[in-house]
Formats: sequence, structure tokens, C-alpha cells
Amino acid sequence: MLGNMRRILLLALLLANPGFAARPVIFDTDMGNDIDDALALAMLHALTDRGECRLIGVTLTNAHPSAVPYVRMINRFYGRADLPVGAAIQTLKGGAGDGYMTAALHSAPVAEDKAAEPAPTVLRRLLRSSAQKVVIVQTGFSTNLAALLNSPDGAMLAKDKVALVVAMAGNFAGGEPEYNVRIDIDSAKAVFERWPTPIVFSGFEIGRELLYPAASIEHDFDYARPHPIAESYRAYHQMPYDRPTWDLTAALEAVRPEHGYFTRSEPGTVQVDPNGGTHFIPGQGDRRYLELDPSTRTEILEVLSLLASQPPVRK
Repeated sequence: MLGNMRRILLLALLLANPGFAARPVIFDTDMGNDIDDALALAMLHALTDRGECRLIGVTLTNAHPSAVPYVRMINRFYGRADLPVGAAIQTLKGGAGDGYMTAALHSAPVAEDKAAEPAPTVLRRLLRSSAQKVVIVQTGFSTNLAALLNSPDGAMLAKDKVALVVAMAGNFAGGEPEYNVRIDIDSAKAVFERWPTPIVFSGFEIGRELLYPAASIEHDFDYARPHPIAESYRAYHQMPYDRPTWDLTAALEAVRPEHGYFTRSEPGTVQVDPNGGTHFIPGQGDRRYLELDPSTRTEILEVLSLLASQPPVRK
């Protein structure tokens, strides 16, 4: 875990701009249903601080009343209080949980929150105003992307303004339908089968094999007390526990594809069953899913924990 010398080294690395145009990223999340969404948002802030991407907005598919205030609180902590946040447009059965948000909000001062615009409205505005093509990291349900796709000129806007979607969704190793698909099957089917730009899937089987270490929560976040991410993790389950990194893997692949942490399958298509099962069909198509070499687990977990626990760069 991070000692003082490693933290100093990490902060020095933060100040080195890698010298390329940072990818604009939209984080589309069901924040609150699992702790990995919070860790993934922390990672995207860290990667933005490093100049490797530019987080331009967060859109929600969890309609719990604490979701918008919680995301705004996290954004404030990382120095981006003005980052646009879009509210979920519907409450989905089994998809509006509050595993830690209210508890974490109690640990941090919260300014009065103004009403949030609907997520598809924010998504549309961010895409229209971006000078570069955007990468969307989808770690919740497909509700918002389906709403965009089904809106007037939405498919054309996605084609013109989105470079790639990296989705934590599906199960490509067999087994039960994956949660993010099962909660909104119709939207998943629409997006997986009709979205007009490439999609890379980080399936259930990837994050399941990479467990975020409780020791990182206990030691790496102590530069701030209370730390909203550490408080959220502690609230989600009784400590100590290691949690699958489902959403973190999607964020990592979206921003650092050239690092080769994962390999990608051959191209093909993804079909969604009526029960939410996902099936990859190799051949023509621009859908791929991630594959994990077990020998890289230690390296990837080190990267995930370093990025998720990275101190904010105060400007």
C-alpha cells in the first residue's frame, strides 16, 4: 500500500502532462447500487488530474434521491463542483438502491443542491458541445443511452460525437444474466444491438477476478479524514472485505486502452435474451469484450488501487 515515499512519487507523476489531447469522458452510472461505481468515479477524477482524460459529466441511471447529491459531493471533493450531473429518468425495480450514499453524505458538509436536469438532456448537451469525440463509460443500466438512441436525431448524434462506449455489462463466460443488463433488458437490447459506434464490454467475469483490497481502504485514503470514498466503502459492507472491481475495469480500459491491461476479443455482435442473458457472436460487427490474463492480476489491482486512492490535485 502507499507509503509516504510512494505517495510523493505519485504526486510528482501527476504533475507531468503526458502531452496528448485528453479524451473527453462521460460517466454513465447507477451510482449507489454497488461501491464499484464510487471507486470508478474516483479513478476518472484521478485520470483527469493526470491529464489522461477529461471528465466532462456524470449521468445517472439510479433514481434514488441521494444519487445526485452524492455525485455532486464526490465531484466537489475532487475539485470539480461545477461538473454537470444528470438525474435518472425513471425508477427501475431493483435498481434504485442506496448502499452507502446517504451514510457518506452525513460524513461531509453538503451545500444545498439545485435540481438536476434529466440525464439524457445532459448527455445530449455534452455531446453536442464537445469539440472532440467522446468516450462514454457506462457502468449502470442502458437506460440513458437507449433514450438518446430513440430520440429524434439521437442515433446520428451518437454516431457523430461518440468514439467508443466501454460498458460494464454482460456475462461472456456463461452463467446467470448480469445485473446491469437484467434490470433494464429492453434498453440493453436496444443499445447493444443498435448503437452506431463501437462498444467494448467488460463483462461480469472480469471484475469478479479482480478484487479491490480492503487494505487499500484502510491505508491509502488517510490523507483526508473523512474521505468520502473510504467512508462509502465502509458503509457498503462490514469491513474488512474485498470487492469485485467491475466498474473500475471499464474506466481503466476506456482511458488506457493502449496499456494492454486486458486483451479484446475478436469483433462481432452481442445479442440480449428476453431474460437478460448476453451472447457474443463473432464475425461482422464492432462489439468486443475484454479478456483477462490471470498473470496480470497483481499489476492491474495495483494500478486500480493507486488511481482510486490518488489524492486530488488542488488547483
